[in-house]
Amino acid sequence: MDHIEIITKFRRFLKRVNYSHKTIINRIFSIKRFTKWLDIPIEEVTSRTISEYIEYLQNRRLKAKTINNYVGGISRFYEYLYHEEKLKIPNPVTSLHKQLLPKPLPKFLTEEEVDILFKYIRNKRDKAIFLLMLRCGLRVQEVANLTSSVIDFNCKRILVLNGKFRKDRIVYMSDDAFLALGHYLRVRPKPKTRKIFLVAKGTYKGQGISVRGIQKRIEKYATETELTVSCHRLRHTMATQLLNADAMLATVQELMGHNCIYSTQRYAKVLNPKVRRDYFKAMEIVMEQGTK
Repeated sequence: MDHIEIITKFRRFLKRVNYSHKTIINRIFSIKRFTKWLDIPIEEVTSRTISEYIEYLQNRRLKAKTINNYVGGISRFYEYLYHEEKLKIPNPVTSLHKQLLPKPLPKFLTEEEVDILFKYIRNKRDKAIFLLMLRCGLRVQEVANLTSSVIDFNCKRILVLNGKFRKDRIVYMSDDAFLALGHYLRVRPKPKTRKIFLVAKGTYKGQGISVRGIQKRIEKYATETELTVSCHRLRHTMATQLLNADAMLATVQELMGHNCIYSTQRYAKVLNPKVRRDYFKAMEIVMEQGTK
């Protein structure tokens, strides 16, 4: 089997089924790396071959998460060969090949840190971008792709199309996020692009700002404020704040676009005022009952 030809066809398939550009790059890289290591035909790969490849990656001191990503790409490739190319080749990847990963609790900003961060953000575009992450739980890719056609200004809500896991969802804008977006739109140029957030200067002036462009802006503010902050940490902060304010897990799951509620439950485990509040409230009842 010609590796180059089949990988090219796999790339076209991923694009056709609407995988993100980043995911396509990662999937193709994982297959190219695997076939370069492989010394047997693709169709002769077995579960044992995958185990040996994992050992090779471990010896290269790759992280467990990276190995899982590579092996996941291989699994998707063999699914493609079986279902799309109609090749009767069993998928050599099994659940036993998955590396166990540590699950650190999500990190978030305190109210004081949020105040410090936004005191430094005077740029109207940047303030709108980062408030949409903090108040609406938008991912950086979702902010970069935002167009006016998905915003309902009357109801203060945004329809997020084709988010992570290719899920659509509705999120709502808080008053400060809504005002910040309005302030930016009043000074925003009117270029041909449908993207809301634009590059302000340089070669790409007037074009939609990229994911990396947004990340560079938050890195700039992190340096200026000496805070440990990222786009994703703003999302973590929203989830934590909502749970602290007694929002239901299912509500937070829907707003965050989590595929399963277990992802959302991790935020409930974070050391926060709600846990302390619930403990002392319940313990007060226990102590009262004990004295009767």
